[in-house]
Amino acid sequence: MKKIFFLLQLLCILSLAANAQHSVQFIIKNKINDSAVSNASIQHVTTKTGIISDSLGNALMNDLPQGKNTFIISSINYKEEKITLTLPLLNDGAVKITLEEIEEEEEEIIVKSTRSSRTIKNLPTRVETIDGEEVDEKNNMRPANVSMLLHESTGIQVQQTSATSANASIRIQGLDGRYTQILKDGLPNYSGFSGGLSILEIPPLDLQQVEVIKGPSSTLYGGGSIAGTVNFISVEPGKTNYSKFLVNQSNIGQTNVAAFIVQKINNFGFTFLATGNLQKAFDVDEDDFTELPKTKDFTISPKLFFYINEKSKLIIGHTFTAGSRDGGDIQVLQNKADAFHTYFEKNTTRRNSTHIEFEKKWNDKNTFTAKQSINFFTRNIEIPFYRFKGLQKNMYTDISNIFQIKKHTLITGANFIYDHFKEDKKFSGVERNDKNTTAGIYLQDTWDATDKISFENGIRVDFTKRYGSFFLPRLSMLYKINTNWSSRISAGMGYKLPTIFTEQTEALQYQNVAALNSSLKAEKSYGGTADINFKKRISTSLDFSLNQMFFYTSIHQPLILQSDFPNSFFINSAATTKSYGFETNMKIIFKESWKLFTGYTFTHTKAGWLTGNQFLPLLPKHKLNLALIYEKHDFLKVGLEAYRTGEQFLSNGNKTPAFWEFGFMVEKPLKNISLYINFENFTDQRQSNYKRVVNEPHNNPTFDEIWNHTEGFVINGGIKIKL
Repeated sequence: MKKIFFLLQLLCILSLAANAQHSVQFIIKNKINDSAVSNASIQHVTTKTGIISDSLGNALMNDLPQGKNTFIISSINYKEEKITLTLPLLNDGAVKITLEEIEEEEEEIIVKSTRSSRTIKNLPTRVETIDGEEVDEKNNMRPANVSMLLHESTGIQVQQTSATSANASIRIQGLDGRYTQILKDGLPNYSGFSGGLSILEIPPLDLQQVEVIKGPSSTLYGGGSIAGTVNFISVEPGKTNYSKFLVNQSNIGQTNVAAFIVQKINNFGFTFLATGNLQKAFDVDEDDFTELPKTKDFTISPKLFFYINEKSKLIIGHTFTAGSRDGGDIQVLQNKADAFHTYFEKNTTRRNSTHIEFEKKWNDKNTFTAKQSINFFTRNIEIPFYRFKGLQKNMYTDISNIFQIKKHTLITGANFIYDHFKEDKKFSGVERNDKNTTAGIYLQDTWDATDKISFENGIRVDFTKRYGSFFLPRLSMLYKINTNWSSRISAGMGYKLPTIFTEQTEALQYQNVAALNSSLKAEKSYGGTADINFKKRISTSLDFSLNQMFFYTSIHQPLILQSDFPNSFFINSAATTKSYGFETNMKIIFKESWKLFTGYTFTHTKAGWLTGNQFLPLLPKHKLNLALIYEKHDFLKVGLEAYRTGEQFLSNGNKTPAFWEFGFMVEKPLKNISLYINFENFTDQRQSNYKRVVNEPHNNPTFDEIWNHTEGFVINGGIKIKL
């Protein structure tokens, strides 16, 4: 009997031991910096029970069975971990789990403008990128061209130069558009005579991303980028073949149709872009003069990619653009001209650009690249009793070699630029031909000195026949203070060859502008930027980033347009133009779906050659950008934007009022189709609300400088198809 009782007691003890409940203390840490991961989920695979880590990364799980237990640990923006523990544990200490952070998409953007093939977070040069998703969003607002892409960026101003034809240029950090270098796939085909229409002739549908370098960036592309460089990067064939189509219509009479195809089959690939844009003459204030001209333009751009082998690639592309922009008196455009209705302004353009690029990788550390582009641009400008017509021929050749030596990425190269403008004097009665040739050699070194400090330094020497030689050093440094803080500093020199094609002469349609005097000298500059960047994941559902950037540029012997009515001519001023200020950008992301962007720009630009008030005209000292976006992938995208532009000075010294503008956009994806509607400037902010832009007499009008919107409230909507 005692034996039976003993056996029963032993079985009971063994049963209790087998079903004993245990506890495990977890501590969840970031694998890189050992910081606590709060709100991490720890789930028991068998029982499906789970707990959440606290602000210190701690979590206690009770009532666990003896033996093997499997847990899944997960958190937003971290890779999931799976572990198995045998209970009871041999020691009573906490179980430490380290999670590997998933890098954000923006950190994986490869910057192409510096040619070092680095991600943006590892690049010593400060580069701002507008990625493909944002490009696609802005495409909804302005499908015809890229002006909207840049209008809403801090430190960048799209300046309208014509009241009736809506021509525009790009200003960076308060400086005139001629100091900004516009590139398409690294090719400088948008300057000189074509500068006033450059951003109006670049469609956004084929763009992969846009890269902006603010401040001097002369090493690779020459001294013309005094204020900065904007590089529009187009899509190349990859793993996925697709076709995109867009149809857009607006209440102001604009119709846009566009198609883009990208294909890769074995060792061959191609892209094809075709766009067509129609704009009816639009007169919002009913004063008989157009705020938007009657426009017809189209672009065809095929590009072929030959992947000769794993290490060699050949690209051949051609772009043809043709357009007409007819503005002025509505009655004239409707063939109802009379003695009272006489004014018109016509622009007709043709552009042919051919691009050839060859790339050869000798090995993993050595790449040779050769580029060649040839560009022909014809433009005809016609107003009553005056006509200006010319042909600009531009040729760009660049040969470079990239090789890596330990911690250095070295780029050596040379390029040659030929630019020739020839005016058809039978229309204007004068001949303002201009020809420049520039040969340059350069060296850029990207050096990872330590894990925290890296440099990107360069030197360039340019040789010109007419204006002499230019020595252009450039320095950039990145300091990764810790996982949350980093800083970049850049400084360099630049120059700009004299040209009659400026914002001021564009506004005059080049009428009565004298040819360049042989005594003119090139403008020279030095400047730099410095920023500090903070980025932190506040919690699993909240990300915060802040960038504070300061800038300074000084331009010596600036080219100034002087007036001796009715004629105008250029001189070099002994005074300087200085631009300095700062940009503040903040981004908050909540639960990955809500995004708040805030940007503020303070710009102080002083022209020493002006008498009295020395602020440059049409430049707001203060500008505020706000955007709130909700996006649930493949379900819905909603955006609300607000912009405040501060007071500006006009050329006559008068000051304009500050103003707000607002926009609202909704996009609904439906499998391969997206429907969108956009309400741009829905409070109808426009210059004619304050004063008429057109001044009498009606048959020989003059126009105020453009400091505000001219077209007012715009509603547009459309459909996008991706197959």
